[in-house]
Amino acid sequence: MLLTVQKAPSFVEAHGHQLEYVDIAGDSPGLLFLHEGLGSVSLWRDFPQRLAARTGRRAIAYSRAGFGRSSPRTTPYAAGFMHQEAFNVVPALRDRLGLRNTILVGHSTGASMALIHAGFEPEKNGVAGVVAMAPFAFVEDSNLDAIRAVGERYAALRERLARHHDDVDAVFHGWADLWLHPSFREWNIDDDLEHIRCPILAILGDKDEYCTPAQLERIASLASRSRHVEIVRLPQSGHSPQRDQPDVTIEHIARFIETLES
Repeated sequence: MLLTVQKAPSFVEAHGHQLEYVDIAGDSPGLLFLHEGLGSVSLWRDFPQRLAARTGRRAIAYSRAGFGRSSPRTTPYAAGFMHQEAFNVVPALRDRLGLRNTILVGHSTGASMALIHAGFEPEKNGVAGVVAMAPFAFVEDSNLDAIRAVGERYAALRERLARHHDDVDAVFHGWADLWLHPSFREWNIDDDLEHIRCPILAILGDKDEYCTPAQLERIASLASRSRHVEIVRLPQSGHSPQRDQPDVTIEHIARFIETLES
C-alpha cells in the first residue's frame, strides 16, 4: 500500500510556507517524520501508517518547502539549511499541529534535522526521543562520491522522482549542488549533538551507499547528555531501512518507543 496525499491534500502554514502533510490519528507522544534529501510525503510510502498502527501513535509526515506539493522555496540553499528547518520551520509546524510532546523520526538529511531540533532548547522543546535512520553528522569524502554517482544517473531517475515533486529539478540540483559545494565541506552538527538530552535510536543499513558507521560513532560520542544512544546495524539494508527492511525497522522503533515510557 502506498502512502499518498489525497486528491485535495492537506496543507498547513508554517514559517511562511504552505506545507503538504498527512496526519494519522493516534496517541501522544506523536511521531513527526522528517524526510530525506530527495524525499516528500509520498516517498515515505506506507511507513508512517504502519508505524502508527504498530505503536498506536499519532503520526505526521510533511514535505519541506520546495518538496512534494509544498510551496516553492523562497531562498536558495545554503550550508545552514538544515539548522534553519530545525530551528524555525519544525517548531512552527509543531505549534500549528499541536505536537507538544514528540518523537522525531528522520531519514538521512531529515535525521540530521531531527537531531538538530532535539538539541535546540532541550529543556523546553518537548522532544521525547529521536529515531535517526542513516543520519549525517558531518561530511565524508564517501558521502560526496555517492552523490556524484547518483548525479550521473539523474536523467534515468528523473521521471520516477518527478511523480513526487512539483519541481523535481530544483529538488535534485538543490540537494546535490549544495552537498558538493566546497563551502559545505566543513558542515557538521557537533554542537547540536552535545545539547541533546533525550534518547536516540540510530539505525544504519550495512549496505548503505551514502552513510557510514563513522556517522553513528560521531553521534554516540558527542550526544553525551542524551539519556541513551542505541545503535542498530541492519544487514541487507541500504540507505533506506524503512524501504529495504520495513518490518525489522518498525519493530526496532516500536521497542525504542516502549523504552521511552518505562
